Amino acid sequence: MPHEILVEACVDSVDSAVAAETGGAHRIELCAALREGGLTPSAGTIAVTRQRTTIDIQVMIRPRGGDFLYSDTEYASMQRDVEMAKRLGSNGVVFGLLTPDGEIDVRRTEQLTEQARPMAVTFHRAFDMAGNPTQSLEALVGLHIERVLTSGQRATAVDGIELLRKLVTQAGDRIVVMPGGNIDEQSLPKILGATGAREIHVTGTKKIESAMTFRNPHCYMGIEPDSSEFSMSITDTERIRTLVELAR
Repeated sequence: MPHEILVEACVDSVDSAVAAETGGAHRIELCAALREGGLTPSAGTIAVTRQRTTIDIQVMIRPRGGDFLYSDTEYASMQRDVEMAKRLGSNGVVFGLLTPDGEIDVRRTEQLTEQARPMAVTFHRAFDMAGNPTQSLEALVGLHIERVLTSGQRATAVDGIELLRKLVTQAGDRIVVMPGGNIDEQSLPKILGATGAREIHVTGTKKIESAMTFRNPHCYMGIEPDSSEFSMSITDTERIRTLVELAR
């Protein structure tokens, strides 16, 4: 009998979380600032998402954009955020830490993992910036982490499909290798068919326009000057529904 593929939807708002669940997603990764690749969401966002959804919530623990080599103060904030996520009813946390030479930061990863329990732990795409994927996967297996999110160390999962296939085989039943990275309706069946992955990570968004009727054209609030402050990406229920159906 074929196994059911678990579809995790990456979201960065309460409304998107609700839309993902309505579309049939089995789990959500809750972030802020997807334009930065996902940062730690606020306590309010976690709490209200927990109130408005019933599926598992995995909370991103990432204090800033950029690399995954964290200072002592950044690491201290990650520890506090893990405790916050646990207190607010999250089912799991998602983080990734590397050493300067591109290896898994085993010491800090082990500390955060122990602190997170009994929540599940996902090591995110910091894995894709590590130097040796085979050794990195074995390090995570040794830490008894539930899963690793990876694009196969390429810009997109479909480009990294060959490494993803090897990692799924290497992992066996010891850890879940979850492909993620710009997966859409065209690439999802190809990735699942080629890798044998049991879980997959998608976004499935659409652009919507702001309801603002007054728009100051002379000011912007932190995005690139050639981008609009008056459009945003939200999770598209119908796209999630389609991706879930394709995964079946």
